[in-house]
Amino acid sequence: MNCAHCGIPLPEKRRRNQVYCSNSCSALASYYRRKNGQPVPPRWQHPALTADDPVLRAAARHAQELGQISGWNPSTARCVLDGLVTVLTDLPAGERVLLSEVRARPHRWVSRPRLVEVLTDLDLLHDDSAPAIRSWIDRVTGSFAPGYITPVRQWLLVLLDGDTRSRSRSASSIYVYFSCIRPFLDDWAAGYDHLREVTRSDIRAALGPLRGSRRATATSALRSLFGFARKRGLIFSNPTTGLKGRPADFSLLPMADEEIRAIEQLVDDLAGRVIIVLAAENAARTGAIRHLELDDLDMANRRITLAGLRQRLGDLSHRALRRWLRHRRTTWPHTNNPHVLISDKTAHGTGPISQQFVTLRMNHIGCTVDRIRKDRILHEALAARADPLHLSLVFGISHSTAVRYSAVAEHLLSDELAQAPNHDPV
Repeated sequence: MNCAHCGIPLPEKRRRNQVYCSNSCSALASYYRRKNGQPVPPRWQHPALTADDPVLRAAARHAQELGQISGWNPSTARCVLDGLVTVLTDLPAGERVLLSEVRARPHRWVSRPRLVEVLTDLDLLHDDSAPAIRSWIDRVTGSFAPGYITPVRQWLLVLLDGDTRSRSRSASSIYVYFSCIRPFLDDWAAGYDHLREVTRSDIRAALGPLRGSRRATATSALRSLFGFARKRGLIFSNPTTGLKGRPADFSLLPMADEEIRAIEQLVDDLAGRVIIVLAAENAARTGAIRHLELDDLDMANRRITLAGLRQRLGDLSHRALRRWLRHRRTTWPHTNNPHVLISDKTAHGTGPISQQFVTLRMNHIGCTVDRIRKDRILHEALAARADPLHLSLVFGISHSTAVRYSAVAEHLLSDELAQAPNHDPV
């Protein structure tokens, strides 16, 4: 290709939209064009927007519209179009693009999440990748002795997929369960060749040093492992039969004045303030706050739906949400994320904020959402004179949890009555 003004051949390594060899030729061409009254030439367009393939052309136009709505910068939009050309060129009719090809074929500057988003919207993507947790299961069980590989691996896969009599567990639960019993399995493998040789005394010796929630979680994991192995005939007897975990030690006491003052310091961060007031007024869990959507807010009637439970929106929450929504519209005016709380990363997609987003803001004040939530429920229990039914209806908690809060409230109320001065009638 030659320069559009002087005719000198352009270098091989050039921009795709370069038509002049230098800035001087560009300025001279513009001068003579204005002098001769010639119209301005059309701006350069990505070849994907005018491609002969209708699928590629439709995908490119959708990517362009999505980039304008989500606020992609021009470089990101061009690279996504490059990726579409790479994966859709010579694609047979009716076929879908494999996710492995999306990850491997486009050049390194292509944003894979944006490219996946475009292909998913058009139903052109097929996920052929194996879940990361399955690879993790194969990797962590491969280091065990032969007598431990089969029962432990099958147990983890049943936790992941479930079966006819048990539901599937989340990946985080599987990680926690395995991390609790991994040291026990390593110790037993050093002395026993098979899991069936583990005795009840070995179980008690392993659980002996543990206390509180760690002991309860480890007990549940061991009961699950040996119960599964016994049911599948991989061991002869279950050494955890009748084993009960000690309940976790929950501290259900009102927050101290120092904790309340620390929370009051977090007033400049609008997102952090929304998190705190929803936990303090509505006793919202972290998951409910992260997944709260705009459709769950009824600002006019001061109502909010948290985890499927419709509640009243207090004054603090109403003011905090109004300030945050104003900041949200100003900062990300073109985002199509349906969640109330978004960040610079999630504003370009549709997913919720991460757990780390909440944790970082709560670590700044040295408190947790769960601590504030418990304090809110406990104060309601004190105000309702330890009525568990009232707590269940207001916060949607289970009856056993409501009874536990009511028992603590009764204890605190009895202490107040005992410390109150006794005035005899005159």
